[in-house]
Amino acid sequence: MSAAEDPFYIVKEEIQDSVDKLQATFRRYEQLLPRSGERGRLANELLAGCESIEWQVDELDRAIAVAEKDPVRFSIDEVELEKRRRWTASTRNQMEKLRKTVKADMEKSLGQNYSANIRSNGTRRELLRLPNDHTGAKPNQAMNPDNDDFITSETDRQVLLIKEQDQELDELSASVERLGGVGLTIHEELMGQEKLLEELDQDMDKTSNRLDFVQRKVGLVMKKAGAKGQIMMIVFLVILFMVLVLLVFYT
Repeated sequence: MSAAEDPFYIVKEEIQDSVDKLQATFRRYEQLLPRSGERGRLANELLAGCESIEWQVDELDRAIAVAEKDPVRFSIDEVELEKRRRWTASTRNQMEKLRKTVKADMEKSLGQNYSANIRSNGTRRELLRLPNDHTGAKPNQAMNPDNDDFITSETDRQVLLIKEQDQELDELSASVERLGGVGLTIHEELMGQEKLLEELDQDMDKTSNRLDFVQRKVGLVMKKAGAKGQIMMIVFLVILFMVLVLLVFYT
């Protein structure tokens, strides 16, 4: 079986394409500002992509384990098995490193946001403690609507971000389901090929037994007939062949 027809290389090509896209997303993620909403969205997308690719690699490892138990049946040698194991291990390591990097960055960003929120809340409490005299009443009255507008806009932005993440997770889930279907199709195809090979082996055994039986019978007939009988049989077969040829050409 060539590499273009091998189910392993078909799935491997799809996984490698997903890995390349995820690496491109990670490079775009690194170029964004730490506290931007787009960076948070890409972080969630990267974590979900790592989990999906690791699941697909695990499925390939299971397929390799099945082929390793009976390499003759799947026409695969130890060198090819080792090559496939190295690729899955390398891909899994890449995903683990990428996931750890993104998680550490998210934890760092959350810590910075928490500190900023504490400082902001402290400043707001200090402003609320100002005396309500003629000089301070107007700034406070002007500040409250601004704070309300900021909170409203921030809430709307968070809701929009959550909706976008939900849509991307739905698309990712659909992609995982499609890959799962491909994996099941490959498994069914392998099982079908295994069944066909078993049936072919059985048919070849039956045919071999029948040929042995016919050869033994022919040997016994030739032995009993002797030289004269063999010549008569050959002449009879030649005449029968000629008759059949004439029937074919004149009917």
